[in-house]
Amino acid sequence: MKSTPELSLALLLPLLMAAQPVATDSYLPALPAIRAELGNAAVSLTVFVLAMGIGQLPSGPLSDRIGRRPVLLGGLALYALAAFGAALASNVEMLVVARALQGVAMGATLVCARAAVRDVYTAIEGAHALARGMTGVGAVALSSPIVGAVLVEFVGWRSVFVLMGAYALALLALCTGRFGETRVLAAPGSVARRGVREVFGNASFRAWGSVAVATYAGIFAFLLLSPAVYISYLGLSPTQYAWIPAGGALVYIVSTTLCRRLLLRFGALRTEQFGACLSLLGALIQAAGCLWAPRSLWPLLLGHAAFTFGHGIHQPCGQSGAVAELPHAAGRAVAWHGFSMMLVAFACGQIAASFVDDAATWGAWPMVAPIVLAAVALTVIAWGWLPRVERRPEPQ
Repeated sequence: MKSTPELSLALLLPLLMAAQPVATDSYLPALPAIRAELGNAAVSLTVFVLAMGIGQLPSGPLSDRIGRRPVLLGGLALYALAAFGAALASNVEMLVVARALQGVAMGATLVCARAAVRDVYTAIEGAHALARGMTGVGAVALSSPIVGAVLVEFVGWRSVFVLMGAYALALLALCTGRFGETRVLAAPGSVARRGVREVFGNASFRAWGSVAVATYAGIFAFLLLSPAVYISYLGLSPTQYAWIPAGGALVYIVSTTLCRRLLLRFGALRTEQFGACLSLLGALIQAAGCLWAPRSLWPLLLGHAAFTFGHGIHQPCGQSGAVAELPHAAGRAVAWHGFSMMLVAFACGQIAASFVDDAATWGAWPMVAPIVLAAVALTVIAWGWLPRVERRPEPQ
């Protein structure tokens, strides 16, 4: 079996993981322009996220059977085709279908990239590899909305999808030459089925997994609805707006770096509780702005910075804690956890988007209200649920 050298995987991993912010963050400045030409396209983002979650469920077992390499290359090819299809969309329905296919492809890409890390590295080395990958994701998320805004303003919204397709084709060519097969023998089917029951029956998976689910729901509310709030409601240009998610990406990079230091000094529980306090503070600042200064930009920006700082703590803690007690079923746990995150984000996004109209009747509340609910949930989990879970006897 051909193996992927560790150096090659270390270089490819950030690029593969960064395909997600390329597909989401660069798309945000284009939403108002798409709305003006085709109609309300906000559902295309929620469909992408839901499809990405669903796409992870079959991709994991399929990569165990036929290998990581063919599933990864197939996912990248579908990602590129779907992106070019979205660029040619003549109505919202075509755009939604293309984004759904792109989401499925993104799910396959993420699963194979993370599975390859488990194949090549030990647990500790894999954590460091994923940390480096998240740094690359943050860097791409920092630049993607700016690049997307410039393309929308000077070329048009369709050029954003052309950029996505070109990125996927470049990755496909790179992985064809540099990504070798890393697959290990798949577990028997009965073991896989038992793994599903173990995943959802594990208290640590439920509690820590809920942390990542809640914080992602809040961030997704920002991703989905912030263009309507900042551009349509508050009157920023697409280029001005692009600096807001870019600034959030910079905050995220700083917070994930700080998270590693906090974990070493205080442990996972106290680190998570600190993150919950930041999330709640950010949500309250935004809610106060909606109540007493509804046309002011600064409460929304300050609140977003605080919530995003908490998000950079919740994601590493939640994702690692969810699989900590399931090393023998880590792949399936990651897949179901990712699906749960996307499903909840999809539901929250659909509900919140239904309150957005051309007259901005609700102001910034459709974006802020889900963030407040997510922050309250994170606080309850961090201070009420997790301490009980952590006091359990050590699992044998």
